[in-house]
Amino acid sequence: MTGSGSPTVRRRELGALLRKLRTDRNWTVDHVAQQLLCSPSKISRMETGHRGTSARDIRDLCDLYGVDDEQRRLLMDLASEGKQRAWWQPLGLPYSTYVGLEAEASSISDYGLSYIPGLLQTPDYARAVVRAAVPRWAPEIVEQRVKGRIARQELLSRPNPPRFQAVIDESVLYRVVGGPAVMHAQLTRLLQISESPSVSLGVIPFEAGALPSGNSKFIVLSFAPRTIADVVFVEGLTGDLYLDDPDEVEVYNLTFRALRELAGTTERARALIASMIRAYKARIT
Repeated sequence: MTGSGSPTVRRRELGALLRKLRTDRNWTVDHVAQQLLCSPSKISRMETGHRGTSARDIRDLCDLYGVDDEQRRLLMDLASEGKQRAWWQPLGLPYSTYVGLEAEASSISDYGLSYIPGLLQTPDYARAVVRAAVPRWAPEIVEQRVKGRIARQELLSRPNPPRFQAVIDESVLYRVVGGPAVMHAQLTRLLQISESPSVSLGVIPFEAGALPSGNSKFIVLSFAPRTIADVVFVEGLTGDLYLDDPDEVEVYNLTFRALRELAGTTERARALIASMIRAYKARIT
């Protein structure tokens, strides 16, 4: 990883500022598009950060909105940074939008029913997960995905890492991914990283019963700049969702807090993980 700067986040930050400039004037997307002789979809994509914005686009928008020189420079800088090449792009990861958001998040709340969170996986565990997800992938593609997953983990060892909260189901500790030796190494890694002051880990016990979430995997990402809205990533079999509507985000935040409460303390999770490490060690031949 070459740094935490994320063109994905810069585009979202730029889009939020452009949207505010428009809404402060009570102008519609159609009105701005008519003034700039472009399509409304182009304005929408710039405001949502789904496309890069050229220097000419920024110049025309600044002229239309009548912004001062200082704000014009800020918008130009964000547009330039939003078009830079990120470290993960050569890997061709299918979830590059998520990686771009994760790379600059100040807080990450990860909930999953099936596997250890990607940021906490060992290479062997990650390899087994990737192979199971798409069995037809060639070995070199599998290794590329594993490389990308491990590279992402460097953000947890940065001088100012994001606050990472993970909640998993107890069944994840029992599911033998890659074999007993792989699980022994994975849970040892999990126990070690749970000692980090920036990492909070919870394990929902079987006796918790029905859970307040119909999703098997979602992640809430928060950012330090107030201009960037929180984002919920919802993983799906045929496509992923990115939600940033404040009301929807709040539903997921409330759900995560309820799941975290069901999981109990990190100390309880560490004790359970330690017992499973001993169990897997006994199974290694």
